[in-house]
Amino acid sequence: MNEFTKPVEKISKDTAEYVDLRIKDLKLRVVKGLSVSLNELLAMILILFVLSGFMFSLAAGLILVIGKLIGNYAIGAFAVAILFAIGVVILFKKKGRLFVNTMVKTFSGLFFDDDEGSDEAGSIDLSTFENHE
Repeated sequence: MNEFTKPVEKISKDTAEYVDLRIKDLKLRVVKGLSVSLNELLAMILILFVLSGFMFSLAAGLILVIGKLIGNYAIGAFAVAILFAIGVVILFKKKGRLFVNTMVKTFSGLFFDDDEGSDEAGSIDLSTFENHE
């Protein structure tokens, strides 16, 4: 009878080992996704910081140039504010194409690797990992 239970015991141990490996794989993929996302976020913050400094310098320079040409710096500042308002309106109208679609493509590429192929056996249903306490 012991010979009949050995294959079942081996199958249960192998299954438990497989589940543990799949959980470790999931954790590694989550950590990879989060680290890449954090890296992208920090890079965007740095780019926005540098870009805001550039835009501030450009705005100040334009105010000085337009103000000197017109003879009134307040009107120059108003003209630059209008230029920035036009830019904001254009960005607002194009936000779906510029930001939303780009972000979806970026994050889907980070969290769903296409190099694994279309095999569904490699995917894990996260709803099965609910916390049962």
